[in-house]
Amino acid sequence: MDLIASLKSELSGKFERLIVALMYSPFKYDAKELHDSLKVNHKPTSPPPLFGPLSLAEYGSNLEEDIKSDTSGYFERILVCLLQRDDPRCYVDSAMVLQDAQALYAAGEKIRGTDEIQFITILCTRSATHLLRVFDEYQKLASKSLEDSIRSETHGSLEDAMLAIGKEHRTPLLFTAKLINVSLQGAGTCDGTLIRVIVSRSEIDLNLIKAEFLKIAGKSLSTMILEDTSGDYKTALLNLCGSDK
Repeated sequence: MDLIASLKSELSGKFERLIVALMYSPFKYDAKELHDSLKVNHKPTSPPPLFGPLSLAEYGSNLEEDIKSDTSGYFERILVCLLQRDDPRCYVDSAMVLQDAQALYAAGEKIRGTDEIQFITILCTRSATHLLRVFDEYQKLASKSLEDSIRSETHGSLEDAMLAIGKEHRTPLLFTAKLINVSLQGAGTCDGTLIRVIVSRSEIDLNLIKAEFLKIAGKSLSTMILEDTSGDYKTALLNLCGSDK
């Protein structure tokens, strides 16, 4: 029996889910979460992690094919485009920045109706650094933010996905802090989101995310965890979060 199977036989509930999550490497954990979400026919509401479509190979499936079978329309096209983007981190084509800003303006504010495919193509295939430049140029052209234009030009899952892409690129730490805050709000805790974000960011930039969390929640992340969770699950989360200092 392997370690994960042993843990599952000895643990249960939210604590089991958290400890098992810690047993995976970051990429394998992301693949597992996507596989599980698609398996139960749950459509993700924010852009997926940007790793290749072969990430689910060990599950005997292809992520792009699974997304196509579980989603449709513009939302399907968004997710597939994100998976096919070559390098989401730092590539910038200076000659294309103004061209893309103009194309987005022409696809929305400048016409009656909206060219949704143009929005999807640019926002889902350009690098993060390139898009930040495009957002700035768009503001100059339209005298409003791209996010405001998205709100007025789109709706439903397309609007949600487009706004998520914009927010994740423009303010990634704040975007993640808000995900955690939402997971801790209301009558119960959305433990799936809480576990996924804390586990995936704990060794990367969780301390920076915690600072943003304090600004928007008015409480530290550790305080919110103390108030909303219990038992070994609470202790493990607090250990992952570290000190508030």
